[in-house]
Amino acid sequence: MFGIGFWEVVLILVVALIVLGPDRFPELARSAGKLIRELKSLGKELRDEKDHDASGHE
Repeated sequence: MFGIGFWEVVLILVVALIVLGPDRFPELARSAGKLIRELKSLGKELRDEKDHDASGHE
């Protein structure tokens, strides 16, 4: 996952929880999850389109 390990992710989450507090952290986590899903979807769409274009020009 982006070249970072499990403990780095844990450290980032702990720091975010301390900085944001327990009230805003869940909102940030939901937003980050949504952004990651959208980026993965966009990447898949671009790969599919590239594959479709490549197969159409044979």
